[in-house]
Amino acid sequence: MLENARISAWQFAVLVTLFTIGSSILVVPASLSAFAYQDAWIAALIGVGTSLLLVWLYCAVGNISPGKSLIEINEKLLGKWAGKTVSFLLILSLFFAGAASALYYVGFFLTTHVMPQTPVHALNILFVAVIVMGTRLGIETLARSAEILFPFFAVLFGVMFFSTVPQIHLDYLQPVLEKGAKPIATAVISYLSFAILPDIILLMIFPYVHQDSAARKAFLFGNFIGGLVLTIIVTLSLLVLGPEGTTTHLFPSYALAQKIKIGDFLQRVEVIVAIMWFITFFFRLTIYLYGIALAAAQIFELKHYRPLVLPLGMILVVLSLVIFPNVAYEKNWDTKTWIPYILSVGLFLPLFLLGIAKFRK
Repeated sequence: MLENARISAWQFAVLVTLFTIGSSILVVPASLSAFAYQDAWIAALIGVGTSLLLVWLYCAVGNISPGKSLIEINEKLLGKWAGKTVSFLLILSLFFAGAASALYYVGFFLTTHVMPQTPVHALNILFVAVIVMGTRLGIETLARSAEILFPFFAVLFGVMFFSTVPQIHLDYLQPVLEKGAKPIATAVISYLSFAILPDIILLMIFPYVHQDSAARKAFLFGNFIGGLVLTIIVTLSLLVLGPEGTTTHLFPSYALAQKIKIGDFLQRVEVIVAIMWFITFFFRLTIYLYGIALAAAQIFELKHYRPLVLPLGMILVVLSLVIFPNVAYEKNWDTKTWIPYILSVGLFLPLFLLGIAKFRK
């Protein structure tokens, strides 16, 4: 390992939770509702159960060679050059499609709802500057920061939940299973593509957890908590905004926060609630950048990953500005291109590695 660091199982669980929620908290409700309509909450619940199987798969890959990262496992199973080639394609796909699209959502959300007069590139540069700083400080500092900020996220989430409960309408969830099981299955795949399959990057952090058995439990627990939060957000969006409102809003969870109104003293708190989204965005992008920089250093056999962080951050800003030329293109990408793209990385690659490991034994 390039970094001599150790984190506790609890810290890893918190990192997994915040990474799983990440940008999914903004895009998952509308995506699931577009496929399953009022049954999106069922798709989210099934997605949480299915995600535990995927996490078990990732843990099985991580335990092929305990103490080694995903890049090192690739080289061990596939050979030096084939392993490096697969690893290089992996980090390119996660960098160009995963990290860049997440940063795009940050800039698009801020310029749409919070600071419409501010240039998007200025916001992205400021956000990446903080991410680069966090990445260079290392995984131990990042884990401690997550441990400190997680209670604030939990409190803000609790405020949003209890403040929106008086406005729910149970009839928005009826009729149940109106269009059958096929739309729900499609919505489950969409949920996994945004919230769970990118978790394969966490195998770059997996070796830093103190104990292997504790790391597996933390991975499963963090994924379950993150999935539960997303399921609650999806269900609340449907109950308050309705299926049509959830589908038509670009960011339903923000529209949900705008509905909070208790008397004449608690109103317009959506920006305060948006802080919890900035927390999850920060950790998702920082883990992306940390994992990609660490992977690149291991592929090219460098002594340190830190010299790569700033150049990768600068490239990330540029990619976030050009990856989606307009909203229509982004919607088309999310529904038609992203799902098979991330399935090849987050599902077929680990299955392939596990199969190779079993065959070699």
